[in-house]
Amino acid sequence: MDLRNIAIIAHVDHGKTTLVDELLKQSGAFRENQAVAERAMDSNDLERERGITIFAKPTSVEWKGLRINIVDTPGHADFGGEVERILSMVDGVVLLVDAAEGPMPQTKFVTSKALALGLRPIVVLNKVDKPDAEPDRALDECFDLFASLDADEDQLDFPHLYASGRNGWADTELDGPRKNLDALFRLVVDHVPAPKQVKKQDDDFRMLATTLGADPFVGRILTGRVETGKLKVGATVQALTRHGQKIEQFRVTKIQAFRGLAQQDIEEAQAGDIVSIAGMSKATVADTICALAVDEPLDAQPIDPPTITVTFGINDSPLAGRDGKKVQSRVIRERLMKEAESNVAIKIADTPGGEAFEVSGRGELQMGVLIENMRREGFELSISRPQVIMRELDGQKVEPIEEVTIDVDDEYSGAVIEKITGARKGDLAEMRQAGAGKTRIIAHVPSRGLIGYHGEFLTDTRGTGVLNRVFHSWAPYKGTIPGRRAGVLISMEAGTAVAYALWKLEDRGRFFIGAQAAVYQGMIIGEHSRENDLEVNPLKGKQLTNVRASGTDEAVRLTTPITLSLEEAIAYINDDELVEVTPNAIRLRKRFLDPHERKRMSKAS
Repeated sequence: MDLRNIAIIAHVDHGKTTLVDELLKQSGAFRENQAVAERAMDSNDLERERGITIFAKPTSVEWKGLRINIVDTPGHADFGGEVERILSMVDGVVLLVDAAEGPMPQTKFVTSKALALGLRPIVVLNKVDKPDAEPDRALDECFDLFASLDADEDQLDFPHLYASGRNGWADTELDGPRKNLDALFRLVVDHVPAPKQVKKQDDDFRMLATTLGADPFVGRILTGRVETGKLKVGATVQALTRHGQKIEQFRVTKIQAFRGLAQQDIEEAQAGDIVSIAGMSKATVADTICALAVDEPLDAQPIDPPTITVTFGINDSPLAGRDGKKVQSRVIRERLMKEAESNVAIKIADTPGGEAFEVSGRGELQMGVLIENMRREGFELSISRPQVIMRELDGQKVEPIEEVTIDVDDEYSGAVIEKITGARKGDLAEMRQAGAGKTRIIAHVPSRGLIGYHGEFLTDTRGTGVLNRVFHSWAPYKGTIPGRRAGVLISMEAGTAVAYALWKLEDRGRFFIGAQAAVYQGMIIGEHSRENDLEVNPLKGKQLTNVRASGTDEAVRLTTPITLSLEEAIAYINDDELVEVTPNAIRLRKRFLDPHERKRMSKAS
């Protein structure tokens, strides 16, 4: 069967996964009466809850006797490691762009990787039926983007379509018939070349592993594209590192190909197809699976280095072990090593004491997803504030700079610019009207200055602003950037918080806990209204007398406490604070649990 391999890339929420849903439906991958969930490719619980794609996942459709392997890619730069690996499996990319917003930072990030590999893009202007859509402007911006990314003449001469993924149509003209996605299918067949590997069926078998999975029955599963030769079930093959060292020799126990949303067992894999194989015990991502006669590994795409590091430690608070079952450092280490094996964008290092581990990754969202998955698996952790990874370049200290694209109502643009170019040491690169009373601001800001800024940004813009960020470059160290300005309210007692005590303390600041919450010494229970930290007693109840008069009791009405999400909590804390994460709770605390010990150390310093 004739074959095409494509990846669909887009910014977050530009309709990529919805378009894949329609491609599957119109190709006949589902029965007419089959119940299929919306955004079927987002199969992970976190993906469905957050509405974003986190893991790159292949699928395939058949159209008029031709098979098209489609890889749905994450749209967020924090999960760029997923994208960089799978682009080596495809021969073309479909770039999906919102006709109203145009190309956004994550679009730029992934597109630069695709163009560098020589892939010729197809541009699909999605959501052209929205009232604020400007498809001509978005198309011009795509051309400018490709030109700025040093695209060659063939890549700049890209075809484009107008589409509505939700309504299931794509046309070459804006006022086309708007019936189905046949125009997109035809363009993929005509524009994307067939895999070159198909001509290499008679060579020795070679395949580059790009994703790692696990099955309780068959063990480790590696997915990749067959580069040369054929592979049959039961064949004996070997695994080589990217440096050519032999890892292991094993017998292939299962080969699976992607057919719609399911994987189907096949007896033989051929060059050009994307398949999963089982049977190995040590081979992992970026290794070459090949015939025994092969001694040269395939080139693996280099992965961009991590930019932030977070310390994962055991939960040593007085409330440890109440929610989770996995609390030992040994168990935490095993889980992190397992994550680093399948996620090449994450690096793990032991700290000198051995009780904590430094986890390096792309961004706060990537760290937040890992921590959220671990807490759902029953882990208890203490998490430090993210630290930006610095480098030495020609004897000079340099730090990562991010390109921030902000869409904000005109009335709030001044406050936003003041924040990012002032204390956060950012440089304004571009500012222009985006239509509909909005301003688009593009700035280059140190990664350190963006940690903890998103919540402040939403407050400044009354929740109407949209902020997107992507790694831009390395630049000389810009000096000290102040962290959180407000101090915190710290519990000086252990027990259960009393409503009367919290009510009397409300003029001191805003609380993160409500009445009847369990607290302990050193636990952060709120944000102080001033810049210094303050120790308070949330357990102090009302003193009663023997004489009671009717009508003297005051009604206790508590302000609703602030509920911090996991990412918000990690970004909120200072360097001397930790986030305590359990399956049922997210708490903040000082590093020193005993307030008297903390006072003694502050006096000594």
